[in-house]
Amino acid sequence: MALSDAFALPPAWVSDAVVYQVFPDRFRRAEVTPIASQQRQVAGLQWQPWGSDPMLQGFQGGDLWGVIESLDHLQGLGVTCLYLTPIFASAANHRYHAYDYLKVDPLLGGDQAFDALLAELHRRGMRLILDGVFNHCGRGFWAFHHLLENGITSPYRDWFHIHHWPMHPYPRAGESCGYSCWWNDPALPKFNHAHPPVQDFLLQVGRHWLERGIDGWRLDVPDEVPSGFWISFRRMVRSVNPEAWIVGEIWGDAVPWLQGDQFDGVMNYRLGWSSLCWAAAGRLSEAYNNPQYPLEPLDADALLAIWTATQDSCRPEVNTAQLNLLDSHDVPRALHTLKGDAAALRLALLLLILQPGAPCIYYGTEAGLQGGEEPGCREAMPWGQPWPHDLCSAIQAFLQLRRRFPILRQGGLCWHPQGRDGLIGLAPGLAVALNRSRQRVLTLDSQLVRQGSDATLDCELLIGAAGPSPLTLSPQSAVLLSQGRGGSGCSD
Repeated sequence: MALSDAFALPPAWVSDAVVYQVFPDRFRRAEVTPIASQQRQVAGLQWQPWGSDPMLQGFQGGDLWGVIESLDHLQGLGVTCLYLTPIFASAANHRYHAYDYLKVDPLLGGDQAFDALLAELHRRGMRLILDGVFNHCGRGFWAFHHLLENGITSPYRDWFHIHHWPMHPYPRAGESCGYSCWWNDPALPKFNHAHPPVQDFLLQVGRHWLERGIDGWRLDVPDEVPSGFWISFRRMVRSVNPEAWIVGEIWGDAVPWLQGDQFDGVMNYRLGWSSLCWAAAGRLSEAYNNPQYPLEPLDADALLAIWTATQDSCRPEVNTAQLNLLDSHDVPRALHTLKGDAAALRLALLLLILQPGAPCIYYGTEAGLQGGEEPGCREAMPWGQPWPHDLCSAIQAFLQLRRRFPILRQGGLCWHPQGRDGLIGLAPGLAVALNRSRQRVLTLDSQLVRQGSDATLDCELLIGAAGPSPLTLSPQSAVLLSQGRGGSGCSD
């Protein structure tokens, strides 16, 4: 293979990956790690009570030691890769306001906890993706702080887009802050990427953490950064680790970033919201005001049109490198969108896991968390408490299915509408059928099913209750039909 071809291809491991997204401050506060306990005692840290209202500012104390303590749970679900929202030193609980890109936030356990987490992940054969915020920084970032202290005489004045002096980092009502910032938020000054030292610094940050051993980057708001920077970024990444995964946060049409010179894949929000909108069967929560995450009822034809357009716009190898998700720290939780209907969530999760690309489970999905719009979706994981819904067994079963049939990871299912409320995905020797209706039994088209299954049907119930025959589906259920594999028919 030519070097240029290798440069353009995504890492092969991604198509087999199962990702779990962690929002560190709210995931787990370490309980038994001696080093973590000692650090808290020395620092005299005080946290908000665990489970406090996520709408409040402040810190609940989740840390990387807590992530380490949870790895048995995550690996038991079938997770093979962690995606952590930002972990660099910051004065915000979400840490998208970085002030030091080369240090892990001490509140998360610092570099010592990071090294321990990375070592334990790799010992288990798991991988780690970090969140790169290279469009903007926090007001405490050293170059911006220097600018605030020295004004126009600062050597760093060209690192940012300054509109007037003096700047007002904490402007009063009606007052301009005097510099470009992300979405007009003075807490997030925007880098001047046309200034070569800025590019050099950010590339140094990317290189530093790759050399520390991470397995890839998720890139925040990359559509607001010049594409030339991302071309340089990809060259740097491939030079350090040719197997590192580069994922961009692009919500809409991602084609310009997926030509082999910038990203391997993107956060596939289109797949997420469309799957939820179909599984909901018309029962969605109040409208979410985001045109790039439209939550409106979809029938099967509309759903498949979205899936087809999304996949047809990319090369097959790119489709297997997408980060597929139903929800995240930026949108309402899937169960909130589905008005608390756990059966509908199971259907949506199954759809997610049956697609090419890496499925991503947002932390707390397995516990039935259902926070609303951000920051409500960033609630604390309820360790040691009763869970609203325990979806662990469903997630485990779906991921086992994905491992059992490699064709599911490579985009082998061909999807067809089935009546008003059904979907059938077909591949040689295999059919998966879903019924989203809450009341109606769905009778499958036997001729269509046998096009995929080819031979005597074995029936394996995936969701819900068994129908009266292998070719019927009870409300809110799903079934796997395959060539003779020693099964004994449908069972609950």
